[in-house]
Amino acid sequence: MSESGDLLSGLALGAFRLNGQFLQVAEGLARPAGMTAAWWQVLGAVLREPLPVAGIARVMGMTRQGVQRIADLLVERGLAEYQPNPAHRRAKLVQPTAAGREAIAKIVPAHQAFADRLVGELGVEGARQCLEALQRLSTALDHFEK
Repeated sequence: MSESGDLLSGLALGAFRLNGQFLQVAEGLARPAGMTAAWWQVLGAVLREPLPVAGIARVMGMTRQGVQRIADLLVERGLAEYQPNPAHRRAKLVQPTAAGREAIAKIVPAHQAFADRLVGELGVEGARQCLEALQRLSTALDHFEK
């Protein structure tokens, strides 16, 4: 294989491993609040502003069908609600309820403690470099989706 092929394989395998590691951490952080990582991910996407399911899927890199299933569960459990979307009659907006915001708030202290530990391990500049590298990789991959 070529060097570029080896690099692509290494990047992909590293990203898959990293995804698994982050999911494991997220599950551990969400569990005490009665949530799953996926529920947290979807609710987290709409904390600042309500979004349609397709918008959540785009932001989170999930499938629309997967987000729809989770949004329906969150609504069923009273953690989110559907609101009319002035821009699109059929694509309702998802927004957290007070109970959803409370569930997310329960995660914040453990999230902050883990963030402090991780940044302590990497150093602030090292964490920034990691973030910039991930953003550059994601931007480069976005160019191939179009």
